[in-house]
This record gives sequence, C-alpha cells and structure tokens, in this order.
Amino acid sequence: MEKATIKNVFVQGAITPNFIANSIAKHQSKTQIGAHDIFLGQVRADVIDDKTVKAIDYSAYEEMANKRFHEIREATFKKYELSCMHIYHSLGRVETGEICLFVFVSSPHRKVVFKALEYVVEEIKAAVPIFGKEIFEDESYQWKVNK
Repeated sequence: MEKATIKNVFVQGAITPNFIANSIAKHQSKTQIGAHDIFLGQVRADVIDDKTVKAIDYSAYEEMANKRFHEIREATFKKYELSCMHIYHSLGRVETGEICLFVFVSSPHRKVVFKALEYVVEEIKAAVPIFGKEIFEDESYQWKVNK
C-alpha cells in the first residue's frame, strides 16, 4: 500500500443520512470487497444533574486531530486486511439524534471488518483531540467527558 496523504476528516455540522448512503453506494463497483462494517456515533439526550443534553458543539485541534486520524488509519491497515476505510467527524453543533461520527471499513472478508472497526473507534475515542461542549435545554453547557 502506498503512503496515504493526511486527509481532512471533518464535516461541518451533523453527518446526514444522504452522506452516509452515498458513501455506501460508491462501493458497489468495488467487487473485491466482501464485507463492510459501519459505526455511527449519535448524540444522546443524556440527563446530567436533572438537565437534558439537546446538542453537542464539537471543536478540535484540526491539524493535530487529522494527523492522529491518519496515524490510526495507517496502524489499522497494517494490523488488518482492509480494502478501504473512511472516517468522518462533525465539527460545530450537532443536535441529539444526529450523527457526529461515521466510520466505514471494508475488506474481502467479514470477520476482519468487525475487529478493525472496533479497534478504530476505540483508538479515536482514546487518542484524537476532539472536544464536545454539551449544551442543555436551558442553553447552559459543560465540557463532555468521553466514556
């Protein structure tokens, strides 16, 4: 595999169902792929101290975050036999029920995509400098702690 360039994984606002569907549809012509696995991270309406989250406003050190996403991508390709991988993360405000993270992995075989996807998502949560400000229904906020 050739050395991949660092890509910008960020999209402004929520990741739409149409965006996800178009990404999937583009892979129909790649007939050596036998399996895909997809992770969709959705903003939850958590209740914290009797207040309900209505949105998360995402920010990031974009250059550093894109570099980290790239490193995770490269490590995953070394560890697993993947055909392709796509990662997209929201910046800005994302309402509850909307998608903020879309990870899509493909391989000739199904077992690989399950393991690879879990690895990628866990690495993203642990190592990428993305910050979420949880906005409550009363417009107060707090910084989100990843779990």
